[in-house]
Amino acid sequence: MRGLLIAVVSALMLTANAFAEPAATLGSADEAKAMLKRAIAAVRADKNQAIGMFNRGEGGFLEGDLYPFCIQVSDGLIVAQGGPLTDEFVGRSIRPLTDAVGKAYGEEIFAAAQGPEGEVTEVRYSFPRPSDKSLPVPKISFIQPVGDLACGVGYYQ
Repeated sequence: MRGLLIAVVSALMLTANAFAEPAATLGSADEAKAMLKRAIAAVRADKNQAIGMFNRGEGGFLEGDLYPFCIQVSDGLIVAQGGPLTDEFVGRSIRPLTDAVGKAYGEEIFAAAQGPEGEVTEVRYSFPRPSDKSLPVPKISFIQPVGDLACGVGYYQ
């Protein structure tokens, strides 16, 4: 009986941990905004170093499912894409990108990049989580122009 009780308690603890772990990796809107502030400050301090850190996920720029991305304001070329999709996106234009339901979120991000420096714009679209690239989920990205770049950080709903 004691062995059965230990087995049941162990199974419950493993189940609870399995459900708790993914939630710990989900960033909130406030955390995304805070990372965007840090990213903008890093770009202002040293743009090239910041882009490198974003692409490598260093310096606190990859926290759970939060990561920064940056595009050139002039043409929409993606110069930084944190997370596991760096190689897939860096060097491409953001403008033609659409989500799983056909929403042209790339054009919306490019339009947000044309705003005044310091202005933050929300762009809503569907995008795969870094942990599961097969299933797009609703995402909100905060986009802010900074010099000749616009950077963003998004969180998944």
